[in-house]
Amino acid sequence: MSTAQTAAVANALGYKDHSIGGFTFKRDEYFAHIFYPGGRHIMQIDAFLRALMRDVAWGFFYGTVNFDTVFGTVNHYGTVEMFIGLFNEAYRANNRHHVETFESKDLKKVFEEVLADWTNEGFDPFAAPDETGTVYGAKKGNNIKAITRQRLVADRMVGLPGDLGYRTDQDGFTVNRQFQDVPQDKPEIHAAQGFENEVHAFNFFEYVSRSDVTWNPSVVSCVKDSQFCATTEEHVLPITHGNDRVEWFIQATDEIIWDIDDRATGRPRAKVTMRAGDVAAMPANIRHRGYSPKRSILIVWENNDGGLPQRYASGELAPNPVDF
Repeated sequence: MSTAQTAAVANALGYKDHSIGGFTFKRDEYFAHIFYPGGRHIMQIDAFLRALMRDVAWGFFYGTVNFDTVFGTVNHYGTVEMFIGLFNEAYRANNRHHVETFESKDLKKVFEEVLADWTNEGFDPFAAPDETGTVYGAKKGNNIKAITRQRLVADRMVGLPGDLGYRTDQDGFTVNRQFQDVPQDKPEIHAAQGFENEVHAFNFFEYVSRSDVTWNPSVVSCVKDSQFCATTEEHVLPITHGNDRVEWFIQATDEIIWDIDDRATGRPRAKVTMRAGDVAAMPANIRHRGYSPKRSILIVWENNDGGLPQRYASGELAPNPVDF
């Protein structure tokens, strides 16, 4: 469909019902209810909003964003499929799956409206559970500031004069409570005479340790289609990501445990424990969800080439980058 019909109707708790196509989203004190032709799906409201926040902030991300084992979205980079049971064996086997395609901008608008309406004051869906308030109960205010936060963008290399992207205590970006063990040393710079203003370095670990969000990759370097993305992880990745290309993970600090499942069926394939210094490739035919007992720093290496999904889907490229 090229256009989306949307509607919003308030309920007794003060929340609005939001509709697009054949889908209607309703919430009560504890749950999000997703109605679709042929049925209803239910999710705990905090889990739903944490997943929805990432789907919006990431622009539907690469490939599939599974909110849980039933509901999610598939990015086709201009259009988005929203589905029930598309990657669930039981739903598919019994022909109970449902899929609709929307223009990306139309679905993003509705998702943004749901976030703004259903996020109560004091609750930040980008924060770790121990860092935010409750989302339960009747409608109480909003937290527009949290759900519309923008990434800090460096105007030039981080920390150089004139850069507005450097985080400091004075700016309110303090070292996270779980990163007190991350070294905060400043690099020593020994520049040749006359080059003092042209040579610079900064402590990447110190910089990232001040992040106020979790599970939100931010591009830190980009060379053509090669993107390095740093992110801080705590508690559980709110979505299960279904790859449409290979991702490389570099564990910079602490530990993350990953559940690796088949992308199409959800069948378990592996459990991977990554500790500081470990590197892993996530193949193009899997889905993954991470658990970080202590806040950790993860670097994700992405290839932004728009032709990759079709090349992997057609079998031109093997789903794994290396055969041993």
